Amino acid sequence: MQDFVNRDIAVCGVSLDSVEENRAFAEKFAFPFPLLCDTDAQMSVAFGAASGPDDQYASRYTFVIGADGVVEQAIDTKDPAGQAAALLESIG
Repeated sequence: MQDFVNRDIAVCGVSLDSVEENRAFAEKFAFPFPLLCDTDAQMSVAFGAASGPDDQYASRYTFVIGADGVVEQAIDTKDPAGQAAALLESIG
């Protein structure tokens, strides 16, 4: 995580869960970044990670968004293990 901080890269997670569910999940797994709540699925639908507000889960994606707000990369994340290192390498 420190490698992202050193490169001035903000990291957050987004899920369809409630604030309480996200808080419990983050505490259980000691997440070092915030989890945002998309309970109405608007963001997940806009980014193609969910098909509609009735979805129970969003697909796991990683988005690299530049300082200008433009999505530079969209990565379908099937297995998050090792993804952080690969992402850091890909963005230089």
